[in-house]
Amino acid sequence: LVRASPAPIGSVPIYQAAREATESGRGLIHMEPEVMFDAIERHAASGIDYVTVHSGVTRQGVERLNRYGRITDMVSRGGTMMAVWSLANECENPFYEHFDRILDIARRYDVTLSLGDGLRPGAIADATDLPQLTELLVLGELIEACRAAGVQAMVEGPGHVPLNEIEANVLLEKKICRGAPFYILGMLTCDIGAGHDHITGAIGGAVAAAAGADMLCYLTPSEHLGLPGPHEVREGIIAFRIAAHSGDIVKLGKKAQRRDDLMSEARRNLDWERQFQYALDPEGARALYEPSLGDGETACAMCGDVCPFKLQSELTTDAGEPLFPLIGKRKTRVPVL
Repeated sequence: LVRASPAPIGSVPIYQAAREATESGRGLIHMEPEVMFDAIERHAASGIDYVTVHSGVTRQGVERLNRYGRITDMVSRGGTMMAVWSLANECENPFYEHFDRILDIARRYDVTLSLGDGLRPGAIADATDLPQLTELLVLGELIEACRAAGVQAMVEGPGHVPLNEIEANVLLEKKICRGAPFYILGMLTCDIGAGHDHITGAIGGAVAAAAGADMLCYLTPSEHLGLPGPHEVREGIIAFRIAAHSGDIVKLGKKAQRRDDLMSEARRNLDWERQFQYALDPEGARALYEPSLGDGETACAMCGDVCPFKLQSELTTDAGEPLFPLIGKRKTRVPVL
């Protein structure tokens, strides 16, 4: 994966450590901390770009979760592994207690740390609650430790969050973690989108991106239901590219909007090839367009002969002059991509 991908590759080493401990017959709760740190070092040595460590899941945070109560308790796999291990062994999470060891590994291999949100909400009713904020305060302290050690780090965020709390979540992370990059999982704006959670996640992702989130973790239609296949992965990635671009338009303005302006110009001129060129999903757009047309048609089948651009270009005055003389002649003042 590292050799094949032009994009950064990340991993969650505790998954492998837990799997190996289970396969060896020892089980998760009998796993030695040394095994956990060894997994991190093996991943770092492989050339990985970033590793996720759930160092913010402390015994205090888990105890508050047990007292506070939630609909979904914990939904993070890695966070749950660390919490179960810590409670069963009656000691602190080693990824928090010995965070300096993780910093040493990250510094030696030039690996970025992704500080996992093990207490993220798994239901909108659980969003922005005491356990989540308890962990966020710990992550803010760990970000300071990363910077003091010269290690790059980003902070993972929720999760299931209603629309009216998304901006607040982004602002809280930016404030508490001193502007550290915010890597969010979704955010999902409702809990009943099963089969379509790439849409519920993309809605929240767009709002979060506009508010200042830095990276979106995409969802597929299979989220909460099963492992995605190639088609579901493609659908999820396209949905989140749309979400990310929507947020960029807010944050970057015209710099991000150039492609949209060119698409709009192509639509006005009924230039279908250019529309496919500027679409985020050219293949999907072409596949939807071509079956709907007859031979020689230039307007889409949605409007047919009453296409507004077609009407504006064809209608004339009694003297034969075009009613809209500039149709098709105006050029958008943006560079061609």
